[in-house]
Amino acid sequence: MYLNELGLKDFRNYAELQVEFSKSVNIFIGDNAQGKTNLLEAIYMLAAARSHRDNNDRDLIRWSASAAKISGRVTRNSGSFPLELVLSRGGKKVFVNHLPESKLSDYIGNLNVVLFAPEDLELVKGSPGIRRKFINSEFGQMSANYLLNLLEYRKVLKDRNAYLKNISISKGRPIYDKTYLQVLDDQLSDFGSKIIQQRFLLVKKLEGYAQKIHQAISGGEDLNIKYRTFPGLDDQSGFEDIRKIFSEQLAKNHMRELLLKTTMTGPHHDDLRFFIDGKEVSSFASQGQQRTTALSIRLAEIEMMKFETGEYPILLLDDVLSELDGNRQTQLLSFIQDKVQTFLTAPSLSDVERNLIKDPKIFRVENGGLIYE
Repeated sequence: MYLNELGLKDFRNYAELQVEFSKSVNIFIGDNAQGKTNLLEAIYMLAAARSHRDNNDRDLIRWSASAAKISGRVTRNSGSFPLELVLSRGGKKVFVNHLPESKLSDYIGNLNVVLFAPEDLELVKGSPGIRRKFINSEFGQMSANYLLNLLEYRKVLKDRNAYLKNISISKGRPIYDKTYLQVLDDQLSDFGSKIIQQRFLLVKKLEGYAQKIHQAISGGEDLNIKYRTFPGLDDQSGFEDIRKIFSEQLAKNHMRELLLKTTMTGPHHDDLRFFIDGKEVSSFASQGQQRTTALSIRLAEIEMMKFETGEYPILLLDDVLSELDGNRQTQLLSFIQDKVQTFLTAPSLSDVERNLIKDPKIFRVENGGLIYE
């Protein structure tokens, strides 16, 4: 798959832009604060219907405008079609082939992207929330069923938390409707157990791809990825086993959650852990090993998306080449050549190993405009 063209109107610092891309490698060069990363963000949003770096869509609209639009034409094995995302102060709308989609689960997956940025090191050594965001973002692109279960789970979680917040406390004891809370518990454990089961399966697949890539880049180190959820569960656990333990944990934590007025139980508290030769990467690995782990995971995503969707995704590289040593740059650029449509940003061409890239299309970014070089 590849992105033929991109159109922007009142997005970030771009008043209006229309640009066509190469099917292979596209390079955006320019000084800081000119809009290079904004272009990658726009492509990411066209795929995921959300920003990878800003939780408030209104911040993405150019300060003098009331709405922003991102549009593009995607070519897949099944044909070529337009995508469009419109952001306004009241929300966002998405369109596939000019037709509105009411469900994000029907929109996401039409364009698949993998983003690799300097902050990806936080994927390895950062907070569990960063890794959960990674899991949900990447697996949601690969599996419409996973995304649907995740959206339903979030709806129930929101309802349950809202109910818990409104429970009154009398003489140190919460007053609540046990029947209604049980209904919410049953829904939460149902959708949550499906998510946990799917995560076990998909993490195992990701580990298989990442192990081979990591061994090639590192010279033989063994990489393992472990999904951490309720004690007693692993990738051999069936749905009913997961649901039983989930329900037991909910019941066990009822009083604590009623007093804290929030849901402390479920996959929204789970985590991923990475190990090299049996040692946890976040605690014992060097910075070079941590970078190699992050790179291996991103390259593994590309191969996994190809397997799951039948097509390679688009790769976005946000100023990462300067963060990689010569060996890792060579491994990365050799991996993507003639395989994946790639968009990369760099301060200048001297920061790019051009001898490893065949016929790149180069754009200079200046004050929200593009100059083709």
